[in-house]
This record gives sequence, structure tokens and C-alpha cells, in this order.
Amino acid sequence: MGNYPVIDPVATGINIDGMRRAAGYSVAAMAEYFGFATTNAIYKWIHGTSMPTLDNVMALSMLFGVSVNDIVVMKKG
Repeated sequence: MGNYPVIDPVATGINIDGMRRAAGYSVAAMAEYFGFATTNAIYKWIHGTSMPTLDNVMALSMLFGVSVNDIVVMKKG
């Protein structure tokens, strides 16, 4: 079977944070976009301690104008 794809949550979080900064969004503005009461989930994504759901990855894709593949980072090796 070989190399099963595995997402790198820390690298993905770094990606999300870079896209957020490049787009000029605050963490609070992103939390509002997703309808979250707090910024906790966004910070967890950014730090790689949790991953956004597939629905939220799609929403990030639309927010940043990029493909899902541009957001998610796969582990190497």
C-alpha cells in the first residue's frame, strides 16, 4: 500500500496563519466569519493543536480565494 497521506497540523496552521495575515484579517474577524463565540478554535488551528473540519477548510478556501490543497499541508516521508 505504501505512503498513506497524513496531514501535518502544525504546518497547516502556519499556512492558515500566513494566509490570514496576507489577507489582512484579525483572528477576531475570522472567528466572526465562522460564527464562533470566541477565538479559541482559530488559535488552535494556527498553533496546530486541532484541525478545522472539512466544512471549515472549504470556508477557509473561499475566504482566502485558494484551493483546499493550498491550505492543507501533507507530512513528508
